[in-house]
Amino acid sequence: MMPEISLNILDVAQNSIRAGAKLIEITITANTQKDLLSITIEDNGCGMTKEQVSLVSDPFYTTRTTRKVGLGIPFFQYAANATGGDFHIQSTVNVGTKVIANFKLSHIDRMPLGDMTSTIHTLITMNTGIDFLYQYTLDERSFTLDTREFRDVLGDVPFDNFDVSNYIKAFLSENKAEVDNGFIL
Repeated sequence: MMPEISLNILDVAQNSIRAGAKLIEITITANTQKDLLSITIEDNGCGMTKEQVSLVSDPFYTTRTTRKVGLGIPFFQYAANATGGDFHIQSTVNVGTKVIANFKLSHIDRMPLGDMTSTIHTLITMNTGIDFLYQYTLDERSFTLDTREFRDVLGDVPFDNFDVSNYIKAFLSENKAEVDNGFIL
């Protein structure tokens, strides 16, 4: 099992990248009143057939040819279910895939969210041809990072440019700290 949820998010986002997605939306919503942490990763990649969706939770099923097991989705599903939460995958061929993991926020077995700043920063700067929409919410406070808006301002300057990369990391870090306001997910 992965030690923090952000690594599960990174793994699922990498699946989206391999599926040819041009837009990956990652939404994290924590609601302390409802005791719920909800994570959604949605892409516009190649999607999966109903049969593939039914098999994707099997650790011995993978479409990759470089290895014979696929543990990312099963681990993510187990992590959500272990907290009394749930896990769903919706997918349509040639449309995309949506993964939803819900965790009981206060459950003793819920892994920490982890370093989302580094996870999102890495995804953006290592995949400069893909757009990301990242939404992070804790109760009534939230922020959004949309790389399409950054592209409008930056023009042809890539996200892996040193100054741009540093700006993205600082933007993520400062906004997350403001939203969290001392609360640790």
